[in-house]
Amino acid sequence: METEQKLLYALRRGERGAGRQLYTRYSGRLMAVALRYMGNGDDAADVLQDAMVRVLTSINRFEYRGEGSLSAWMTRITVNTALNQLKHRQPAALEELPEMAKEDDETDNPTADVPPEELTRMIGSLPDGYRTVLNLYVFEGMTHREIALRLGIKESSSASQYFRAKRMLQQKIKEYINPTNRHREEKI
Repeated sequence: METEQKLLYALRRGERGAGRQLYTRYSGRLMAVALRYMGNGDDAADVLQDAMVRVLTSINRFEYRGEGSLSAWMTRITVNTALNQLKHRQPAALEELPEMAKEDDETDNPTADVPPEELTRMIGSLPDGYRTVLNLYVFEGMTHREIALRLGIKESSSASQYFRAKRMLQQKIKEYINPTNRHREEKI
């Protein structure tokens, strides 16, 4: 497999097949990112397509900074594309929620017992606002202040949505690991 730098050079020269090679090399990873934000395959595929168009149309403005920088840049474009689509799809999904008292949460989160595909599905099933904040906080490493600025919400709303997303995800993991609890709770 070619290095990122060689692939970038081929793209900039307009070499035949370079775009396809870029897509083949990165589409799986970028689709996983889009799926984490969008929650379903159709919407994630739309994000991936839009992101790839943006990548290809702005490749000449990309500044190469070493192996991995192209992948990181493409991931940022995919995240931004997903966030833009979420804002246009349901602006109310990112609206502010009332502040919630923060609790010390020492609950174990045994994600190691959950296959990655199932965990991605669980994250995808969260409400849009929760899922968006969770992704930005956990996977993009943004602070609640940065998330609030990016989404146009209060910092406390970001923290509240993260807390609620985390709780909801913990419950889903708990039910996945021990499905008998779910049935017992449903009977009560």
